[in-house]
This record gives sequence, C-alpha cells and structure tokens, in this order.
Amino acid sequence: MKSRPSRSIIAAVLASILTTFLWSFSIVCGARSSRVLGGVEANFWRLALAAIFLGAWAHTFGQGESGASFPIFVLSGVIGLGADIFLFQALPRIGSRLSSLTIQCGSALFAPTVEWFWLGTRLTPWQIACCLTIIAGVAIGLAPGKHLNISRATLLSGIGFGVLASIGNGMGAVLTRKGYEIAQNAHQHIDDATSAYQRLIGGLFMAALVVLLARRRDVARQIENPEPLALPAREKWRLAWPWVVGNAIAGQTIGVACYQWALRTTPAGLVLAVIATTPLTVIPFAYKLEGERPNFRSVIGGAIAVLGVVLLAASKRGA
Repeated sequence: MKSRPSRSIIAAVLASILTTFLWSFSIVCGARSSRVLGGVEANFWRLALAAIFLGAWAHTFGQGESGASFPIFVLSGVIGLGADIFLFQALPRIGSRLSSLTIQCGSALFAPTVEWFWLGTRLTPWQIACCLTIIAGVAIGLAPGKHLNISRATLLSGIGFGVLASIGNGMGAVLTRKGYEIAQNAHQHIDDATSAYQRLIGGLFMAALVVLLARRRDVARQIENPEPLALPAREKWRLAWPWVVGNAIAGQTIGVACYQWALRTTPAGLVLAVIATTPLTVIPFAYKLEGERPNFRSVIGGAIAVLGVVLLAASKRGA
C-alpha cells in the first residue's frame, strides 16, 4: 500500500497557494498605487494599514508583542518586509510580472541555501527536483520578451532592485522559521496572525525611515524613478486609495498570515518554491488591470510550474 502524502506538506502547499493568489492581486495593486503615490509612500501606507488590521487581532485574540521569538520576528520584518522597499522600486520600472519573476524565483533559490547552512534543514532530492521544476516553469513563462517597452538602463535597474528584494525576502523567511523554532523550544504558542503582526512592526519601522529620508528633494529624485504623477495630494489619494487598501488586505494582512502558516511547519525552500508561481497567477490580474496580454509561452510555463506544485504536494515528507 502506498503511503499518503504528509498532512504537513499538503497543508503547507495549501497555505502557500492561498498566499500566492493573495499576493498576485496584491502586487498588481502595489504597481498601480506606486505609479500614483510613488513607491516609497505606497509601501509605507499599505504596511501602516496592515499593522492596524493585524494589531487589532494580535492585541485582542493573539499574543500581542509577547513571546521569546518576538525579537526574531521583528528582525525578520526589518529584513524581509524592509526589502519590499526595493520591490516598490522595481514595480514602476519593470512592471508586476517581471518584478514577481525576479523576486520570487530569487527568494526560492536563496532561502533554502541559507536555511541549510544555518538551521541544518535539508530538502530531499525529490523536493529539490520539484522546486526546480516550478522555478523553470516560471522562468519560461515570464522571461522578458517583446512586451517590455523600456530602456536597457531601466530594465537593469529594475532587475537590480528585484534581486535585492529577493535576498531580503529569502532571509526574512528563514528568520521566520527560526522564530517558530525558538517559540517551540520555549514551549510557547504564537498564532500566525500575531507572528505576522510582529514581523510587520519591523517592516513598518524600515518603511518609515525611508519615507523620512525621501522627504529630502534631492534624495527623492534618486529614489523615485519614474516619478509619481504630478497631481495634488487629494487627487492622488482619490486615485490610489482602493489600490492601497487592496494591497494592505490581500498582501500584508491575510496573505502574510497564510505565509506565516506555511512557514510554521515547512522548510522555507518548499514554501517559497510554491509562492514562486505568483508571477503566473499575476497574469489574469495584470491582463485585466494593466492590459498585459499573456502569450503561448506563459501558458506552457504555467503548466510546467503547476506540474511541479502537484508533484511536490503528492510527495512524502522526507521521502
């Protein structure tokens, strides 16, 4: 009789898939809001809103700011969510699809390497093969093509920001895994929404620092490229607020809670490999909201990536 796939793997894949769809919608919202408000301000306000939502849960039903793992979760937010500063600089330069490709695939390669050397978590050859299948599918489906009507300098700078974001995102995921390990060793329970809130404290601190820095006009010109729309503040917010709210709820509130759920039981490499399909699930949102039409290569790449996710979900933990 064949043994069934581990429940922890199935639950983690489910949590990762939920995260993927929520982040797909979120990243398109982020692209729209960053073009109106600028990346620095859009990033800050979506984190501030999410902090209100998650803080209400954490201080009412959760553990608030308590627990032995609190400093590690805050540090995870400083590095992981702080890296979203670079994401919001990549988005207006190279768009939501290519930004997702660079960040999610880079994170999926960086995180398991760090986790292996630091925490001693090793993936099985089968799991590695499934992860590489997912990443290959994403790369095939969303590699730069003729749809990118931007200069070489803009492309390179956008990809550079994406790589920096991927390193921070991967390191933040590993630190989250370490935080859960510390809580378990201390025999403490922390729910996923509370851990997401504790991470958000660190991320919001970093975003606030960048906002203060960008108040200087000469610095702002270097950070915001392309510059946000030249409109009065009231008009900007009239255009941007639905996208900021959508980004905050789908990305940093519900999405990150699902992300924490996945990381609580499963190596970061597996979680981030599934979430690497985010650029593919961005396609319908990008088509509807940004007018980016998918091509045949996107369909083929998506099929390969989905095959990798199915094989990973069907694998045995540690098999």
